[in-house]
Amino acid sequence: MTVLYKNMLKNSKKLFVDAKKVIPSGVNSPVRYFEPYPFFTKKANGSHIWDADNKKYIDFCNGYGALLLGHRRKEIISSVTKQLSKGTLYCTPTEPEIELSKLIIGNFPSIDKVRLVNTGGEATMTAIRLARGFTKKKKIIKFEGCYHGAHDSVLVKAGSGSAHNGISVSDGGLDEVSKNTLVVQYNNVEDLQKTIQKHKDVAGVIVEPILANMGLILPEKNFLSDLRKITKENNIPLIFDEVVTGFRVAPGGAQEYFGIKPDITTMAKALSNGFTISAVGGKKEIMDLLSPGGNVYQASTFAGNPISVSAAIASIKTINKIKNKLYSKLERYNLLFSTALDDMATDMKIPHQINFTASMLQIFFTNKPVTNYETSKNANAKKFKKLFQSLLKKGVFIAPSQFEVVFLSDAHTENDLNKTLDAYHYALKSVKN
Repeated sequence: MTVLYKNMLKNSKKLFVDAKKVIPSGVNSPVRYFEPYPFFTKKANGSHIWDADNKKYIDFCNGYGALLLGHRRKEIISSVTKQLSKGTLYCTPTEPEIELSKLIIGNFPSIDKVRLVNTGGEATMTAIRLARGFTKKKKIIKFEGCYHGAHDSVLVKAGSGSAHNGISVSDGGLDEVSKNTLVVQYNNVEDLQKTIQKHKDVAGVIVEPILANMGLILPEKNFLSDLRKITKENNIPLIFDEVVTGFRVAPGGAQEYFGIKPDITTMAKALSNGFTISAVGGKKEIMDLLSPGGNVYQASTFAGNPISVSAAIASIKTINKIKNKLYSKLERYNLLFSTALDDMATDMKIPHQINFTASMLQIFFTNKPVTNYETSKNANAKKFKKLFQSLLKKGVFIAPSQFEVVFLSDAHTENDLNKTLDAYHYALKSVKN
């Protein structure tokens, strides 16, 4: 790895040294850092990105799942370019906001009304506030390893960069806030039932229907349906955090994929294929609590900005147009990819587990099935780090953390997959040694 950086990433090193002088730790999000320093990206197109030293990578980080359609998708760039000629921010309502809201509602039958916001964290924060406003209760139940953004209510035993950096509860977080967050084990219905029985003031349950911020952890059979049943029986709003899964696993997200209707839904990432926008939607009686019509306050200068709205409209329309081919292609590619990867690791006698579904996968270096936070944390992260570094050397970029996911996009080709599998073969050899 040292040789790689010394010979190939000279410009990135210079930029990182400069960045650390003006940006905390040199990065604007913890998940972007890896040792000894991250490469700096200069441009991207389709399934590839290029760093500041002109090294080309096949991109499977994929904007952490946002780029379902690949970099610089023509329909989206065209729509945004057209809007740029009209202006960037008005801070007044626009007709395209109505069109986008109708498109979201048309894809998600559980949603009667939707409010546009900016980030996944903003969406989950609003969803939790809505649940509390609706029930007049305080406590929120979340699951170990689920990541719902970097705000106090949910930054407790969270996944993503929080897990990667070993931060169970963030410094600066308020105990009086986090004490109202109850954490239960993912895929453990009994734990959930006991927690609800013990606490009578539960305002809502929030969950990633597919846990994609602790590596990739899939819901066990009946887990989501039992979750829906239990929350209904106890009159507790169920929040599906579909920031990752919305549009990625199906046009209607994981709730379409599994046939479950939550009360509140959040989405971001693939909603706009890389532009900054998110949304929170749900039942009319809940959503109408938002101000100014209701007393649950939420506001944002950039919410519904015309640039991001135009990108989201183009993204959803493109997805809906090609959905019959898009999702079957990605599932086929993922099956080929995951099966080949499993065969390679098995032939090399490397202890491993591969979790995959739809267009997402991850390998864990462990003998035990990975079904929750604890089993994911027990996988060999040092081996994963070595895998990541070796893949980078061979021109394949995946998220640098064990607790993230490999994402496929519509831009990936069979040739990309073949080259990537060759790179994984090389990387697995380095892990074995």
